[in-house]
Amino acid sequence: MKITPEHNERMAKMTFSSVYPHYVTKVERKGRTKEELHQVIEWLTGFGDRRIQELIEQKATFETFFREAKLHPNAHLITGLICGYRIEEIDNTLTQQVRYLDKLVDELAMGRKMEKILRVA
Repeated sequence: MKITPEHNERMAKMTFSSVYPHYVTKVERKGRTKEELHQVIEWLTGFGDRRIQELIEQKATFETFFREAKLHPNAHLITGLICGYRIEEIDNTLTQQVRYLDKLVDELAMGRKMEKILRVA
């Protein structure tokens, strides 16, 4: 699938607060916890619980969210398909970062071990 400039713009303008409840529901429905979700988000972005809550309250866009994030040095190890797109082939940095987060949430919901999700050697 080809990612269009319109798709990239939509991703940039989407708010983290609009997606976050879906992440929580997805992982909890599969027996994982909100704390585990926060652990995954913190690994990827460096944001602790307090900062995650602030970004939700501020209705930060993904553009703002990832501009403020300190991406984990091993984030590039997140590969595979998400929503029909091969993550490693996405050429828009922001869209790729959003898809990194989506992929980690999916892996958590699928019951993958935390060491694997966090790309621990």
